[in-house]
Amino acid sequence: MSNVVFSGQEKVQVTQDNEAYGLAARDPSGFLSPFNFTTRENGDNDVTIKILYCGICHTDLHFLKNEHGFSFYPLVPGHEIVGKVVKVGCHVTKFKVGDIAGVGPILGSCGSCSNCTQSLEHYCPKMILTYNGIYHDGSITYGGYSEKMVVEEQFAVLIPKALALDGVAPLLCAGITVYSPMKFYGLDKPGLHLGVVGLGGLGHVAVKFAKAFNMKVTVISTSPAKQTEALERFGADAFLLSNNEQQLQEAMGTMDGIIDTVSAPHSLYPLVDLLTTSGKLILVGAPTSPPELPLIPLLMGRKMISGSGGGGMKEAQEMIDFAAKHGITADVEVIPMDYVNTALERLAKNDVKFRFVIDVANTINSPTS
Repeated sequence: MSNVVFSGQEKVQVTQDNEAYGLAARDPSGFLSPFNFTTRENGDNDVTIKILYCGICHTDLHFLKNEHGFSFYPLVPGHEIVGKVVKVGCHVTKFKVGDIAGVGPILGSCGSCSNCTQSLEHYCPKMILTYNGIYHDGSITYGGYSEKMVVEEQFAVLIPKALALDGVAPLLCAGITVYSPMKFYGLDKPGLHLGVVGLGGLGHVAVKFAKAFNMKVTVISTSPAKQTEALERFGADAFLLSNNEQQLQEAMGTMDGIIDTVSAPHSLYPLVDLLTTSGKLILVGAPTSPPELPLIPLLMGRKMISGSGGGGMKEAQEMIDFAAKHGITADVEVIPMDYVNTALERLAKNDVKFRFVIDVANTINSPTS
């Protein structure tokens, strides 16, 4: 797959406030090429964001290739977005021009259901995705592989400028995806023992949050090569090979909770055995095939297997503020726009440490030959 090429003929310079361009896939091949589109108008409660950085999430791959079965094209991916506010509506109170804003996987909901009233907008039955969605006015939503977007202020978070903005971008999805279940299930208490399955885009952030909570952390992986990174780079307390029976036996019944970030099919049996009585295994990855349910180990230890997807806007702001307080950002490989197709190929092979982030603002306007 070749890289995107921007030429003067393919790219149209913006002349109107709502004209924009970015990268879009036209079919399930997932290949991205330059795309001109129109954003919706900036309403009274909206902010317009000039996109600075956008993380590449594994979910982008699923949507680009229609692996979930409901993608529609043209599709501009990207839901780990950090940008500068360049316009605010007359009723906006949270942001002013020049502020840094973050946008995650959703940019709309019904606002009145029980989930919305509990700040659980991401579980709203009428939740609107940041891309591959239909907004209230019928317009198509396009994501962060583009120069700008318009979003209601309540679906953006205020980013402290002290943080490195490229490393902040993945927190808008990967960060909240692990932070939310840790908080909800009480896996944020000093001294608790947390297992983190997988040391990828989500897993490495989970380790950072857990250490900031002063927890004991064990990274669980099938790859011996991850041990040095887990212990020395991210400060985990222990490393466990999930295919090493002796290590599994020695760690049985020692973990208060486990955050499982792996999206590839894998067995839950050894993970359940690692839990203490009343321990919690929280699934945040999304394997394409369902796992077998280890029922007897659950019954014998009053253990829980649960799932969690993202977090609401109130919690997302809390997560960003916590990250700023503790200096937490994702470890990223920053790339130019014209490298995105190659980055997606590498991501499919898990060839990234630990998140690709597109330097949108500095590279989207630069033609390459």
